[in-house]
Amino acid sequence: MLYFIDSHSRSWFPEQWHFLTSTPVFWKTRQLLLRTEHSDSSSHGCCNPHEMVDPTLAEMGKNLNEAMKMLEDNQRKVEEENEKKYARKDIPGPLQGSGQDMVSILQLVQNLMHGEEEEETSQSYRLQNVGEQGHMALLGHSLAAYISVLDRERLRKLTTRILSDTTLWLCRLFRYENGSAYYHEDDREGLLKICRLVIHTRYEDYTLEGFNVLYTKQPVIYISSAARTGLGQALCNQLGLPLSCMCRVPCNTMFGSQHQMDVALLDRLIKDDVECGKLPLLLVANAGTPGAGHTDKLGRLKELCEQHKMWLHVEGVNLATLALGYVSSSVLAATKCDSMTLTLGSWLGLPAVPAVTLYRHEDPSLSLAAGLTSSQPVEKLRALPLWLSLQYLGHDGIVDRIKHASQLSQRLLENLKNLDFIKTSVEDELSSPVVVFKFFQEYSNRDQTSHAAQASTIQHPIISNEGHIYDTFNQWLGEQLAQLVPASGVDVVELEDEGTCVRFSPLMTSAVLGTEIQDIDHLVDCLKMKIPVLTSTLQLREEFEQEVRRTVSLLYIEDLGWPGLGVVRYNYHSDEKNDDKQEKELEKINAELLKKLNELESDLTFSLGPEFGGQKNCVYIGMVTEDLDVSELVETIAATGREIEENSRLLENMTEVVRKGIQEAQLQLQKANEERLLEEGLLRQIPVVGSVLNWFSPFQASPKGRTFNLTAGSLESTESMYVSKAQGTGTTPPPTPTSSLAKQRLPGQKAFKRSLRSSDGFSETSSISHCDDLDKLDQRSPNLSPGQEQGPLEMERAEEQKEVVQAKTDTEDIDSAQSPPDCTKAEEQASQR
Repeated sequence: MLYFIDSHSRSWFPEQWHFLTSTPVFWKTRQLLLRTEHSDSSSHGCCNPHEMVDPTLAEMGKNLNEAMKMLEDNQRKVEEENEKKYARKDIPGPLQGSGQDMVSILQLVQNLMHGEEEEETSQSYRLQNVGEQGHMALLGHSLAAYISVLDRERLRKLTTRILSDTTLWLCRLFRYENGSAYYHEDDREGLLKICRLVIHTRYEDYTLEGFNVLYTKQPVIYISSAARTGLGQALCNQLGLPLSCMCRVPCNTMFGSQHQMDVALLDRLIKDDVECGKLPLLLVANAGTPGAGHTDKLGRLKELCEQHKMWLHVEGVNLATLALGYVSSSVLAATKCDSMTLTLGSWLGLPAVPAVTLYRHEDPSLSLAAGLTSSQPVEKLRALPLWLSLQYLGHDGIVDRIKHASQLSQRLLENLKNLDFIKTSVEDELSSPVVVFKFFQEYSNRDQTSHAAQASTIQHPIISNEGHIYDTFNQWLGEQLAQLVPASGVDVVELEDEGTCVRFSPLMTSAVLGTEIQDIDHLVDCLKMKIPVLTSTLQLREEFEQEVRRTVSLLYIEDLGWPGLGVVRYNYHSDEKNDDKQEKELEKINAELLKKLNELESDLTFSLGPEFGGQKNCVYIGMVTEDLDVSELVETIAATGREIEENSRLLENMTEVVRKGIQEAQLQLQKANEERLLEEGLLRQIPVVGSVLNWFSPFQASPKGRTFNLTAGSLESTESMYVSKAQGTGTTPPPTPTSSLAKQRLPGQKAFKRSLRSSDGFSETSSISHCDDLDKLDQRSPNLSPGQEQGPLEMERAEEQKEVVQAKTDTEDIDSAQSPPDCTKAEEQASQR
């Protein structure tokens, strides 16, 4: 049944119909679907919107639009959140017999997508903003399911057209002439099919005899050591080959980039394998390594492959630049290779589109045997989402997206050149699609005076551990930048020679995250703020270690994987032989120490360390700034630890002391009760007689009780309490030990901050700043008694006070001289003051 497209039918679903029919892609898809029924429709070009439309396509667009709106809506109601918390709909349950509607099913999908992450991280998770081009890719999957139910002849014509159009567009876009295309979901599947094609080509009897022909000449596949992790093992497992068939080629060590394949060493390896009776089969090169984004010397590798009759396959993110007007010569050489794999989904920000492997081969029967082509029309429908998305974007839209990603990387590279302590690792300083950088401070730039005073036994561990410390700091830097600027898409990568680095690959992330120039500028600003923190922490680590090692009660824990000032543990001394009890007491003291340090008003971060792999019963100190007073920090930690230890020992003895005190108090109260009975007499103990006797002659007896002084640990009488009508305070407890440096802190100054001398420390009415007063107080002798001679500072203060008093006296004399004689009231007020 067909509907006429007019204002009446469009009013049923205006938004969905506008979304479905607003692009020429839909009309071209409909034209191809109806071509077999209307043979003359192809001559009219694009279809007229007022022609008849298949209602299934219209309903498909309606359902897709409704589903996307529901899944992209993250603002759920509070009642639904509470219901989700207690209903636990993510637990598998029985299949309902009556079935559910589409809205309930999509709501369940939404809960499964967003349920647990929002509860655990307390952060709103947001779906990728796919845009209209993403909707076209999702529409392609729905259309593929619908097209698959067409009759065989119509399906064959439609899939042939889709496959031929997409292959032609990609070959022209990426400068790959006379190529064929294989569309696959897994990006490694294309290389796997290519390996099978090469095996069928080099071993003529492989179709008949199978793996038996491999015994005569063992095939060898060569991959770079900078290739993706696990690529060689995955190929061997899928092809049924032993791992000895995989040869890893090292990268350059002397000349050229350290991420490029060593061509001379590859030539020797191939010749050695030929002499051993092996058959060099295929070489996997990189146009943009997964880590650093460097490109192998594809021109020389192609010549080497032609010499030994090998197949050259190229993959990498830099292949996307083939669509630009200017392409570097190293990447342009990839157009001469035998095959290449393109991942258009991440480059263009298209969800759920297949990867494409372009190849050149003349024998279609071998391609069919290898699985690169299929006789089933349904298999060709994999290209349908990409076919729709490429038409929607157009040639200019595709080039603009790739060009925008290249401009982002160039903008970041230019800014990084002007930053100190930042080292970049790029292949081309003028244009590099991938930017890799790290924080690095030259060891020679540090304070050589302090290092020269150290012994050689201390210097060597510092130099050897320097690489591990930089890896830890760069790991922290990458995580901080990714958290502060999530739209940048930066991540942390481990390289063999450079160690841990921060990578920015906009070709893989910018189209998905929507990265703009403002995000790059924000990333650079955040990096500028983190560099002083990194340099200060790196310089103060050694000073902190020395201060802790000089403190008796503290133990320095060396943890190279902690990005911060260092790790310290309060060393608990106990005569207890039970290790478990001592371990529990150590854990209790350090946990209380961590709590006390976090209560202080400071800019430092104290924690228990990483969740996995960290030391137990320690205090981890995070990143610091240059104004940190390390000596005050260490002294405060030691003093706080001693205070906690003393309180802990007091509590340990408290139980025994209180128990003995209670027993002694009971004995004394029992004795006092007996004495009271003797004083009252026997008659007063008789119930009736005692009441009458007490009424005629009351007995005045002072109440006798006992109070237990926890501070002194002794029993005291309560007679003084009843006499003075107030409870005694007992002995005043000793003051809490605090740091002497903390007592001299200026008003508003946070803890562990060094007092910096500047013009701000001077007031308008005094020539001596607060910092100078503190310095003068430090210079005083601590043993100076009140009767001894005053220091220069006290004499100066006394003279200033005398001058102030003299000035006040002179002022009063002048005022009294100028006042009239009859102002007696003012004189009396002045005398009273």
